[in-house]
Amino acid sequence: MQVSYKKLWKLLIDKNMKKTDLQLAAGISAGTLAKLGRNETVSMDILMRICTALSCDIGDIIEFINDSHNKNI
Repeated sequence: MQVSYKKLWKLLIDKNMKKTDLQLAAGISAGTLAKLGRNETVSMDILMRICTALSCDIGDIIEFINDSHNKNI
């Protein structure tokens, strides 16, 4: 299963925020921001800080993609 943060980037656009604004508001490092940009997993603590900074729910910023959707079961 893979992680996608497309919803997060869309939410930032809707809130007229840049990635650096999110970094400052959520208190996350540039390295963590880079991980998000590469759709890598981050800790629940990071996700909670982002949700708090953006006043949203976790489902508003992340989605899980089943990487076996093309495989026959």
